[in-house]
Amino acid sequence: MNAELILPLDKMTAAEKMEVIDRIMDDLSRNSSSVPVVEWHGEVLRQRAQDHADGNDRFIPLDEAVKRTRHKSGR
Repeated sequence: MNAELILPLDKMTAAEKMEVIDRIMDDLSRNSSSVPVVEWHGEVLRQRAQDHADGNDRFIPLDEAVKRTRHKSGR
C-alpha cells in the first residue's frame, strides 16, 4: 500500500502530534522485523557494547532516566 496520508500538522497540538508518534512507534515495535536497520545505528550499538565491555560506560536506574527525560520534555 502506498497511499499518501495527510495530517493537519499545522492544526494539531504538540500533544496530538506526540500521540501520533507514540502510536506509530508502538506499531513499528510490534513489527520490528520489517523495520530496516541503518548502518550507523549498528555501529553505535557496537561501540556501546565495546564501552560496556571495557568498563567505560555508566548506567542509571530506569526510574531516574524516566525522571530526567520527563524533566527535559516538560512533562
